[in-house]
Amino acid sequence: MEHELKELIKKADLAIKNEDFDTLMNYYTDDAILVVKPGTIAKGKDEIKKAFIAIAKYFNNSIVPTQGEMIILEAGETALVLSHTFLEAAKKSDSEYSMDRRATYVYKKNAQGEWLCAIDNSYGTELINK
Repeated sequence: MEHELKELIKKADLAIKNEDFDTLMNYYTDDAILVVKPGTIAKGKDEIKKAFIAIAKYFNNSIVPTQGEMIILEAGETALVLSHTFLEAAKKSDSEYSMDRRATYVYKKNAQGEWLCAIDNSYGTELINK
């Protein structure tokens, strides 16, 4: 049986593709962080939403994230997700950063037992090299 986080991440990817950033924010904790690019971090839902709007614009409103192989390490109310993440952008042929990534995500369960993303780092350990 697939882990429920895989389906949740698919829904978040679809919200990014559809530029439905209000729905996307439902998948984050209030104090979440997003690694926008190496050296730039958005903190909290307001900054994260603004960052995703800017990311969409950077990719000429054509970004499509998908996940490949995924490993989920769960300990109680916390989960570490290691994922082979792919980004496609039909309207942008070049990017300063790789479109083939080894992402790391940290999820926490809220009081209602729902998984929410606390740390969204699509660059994974590549941050060490920057």
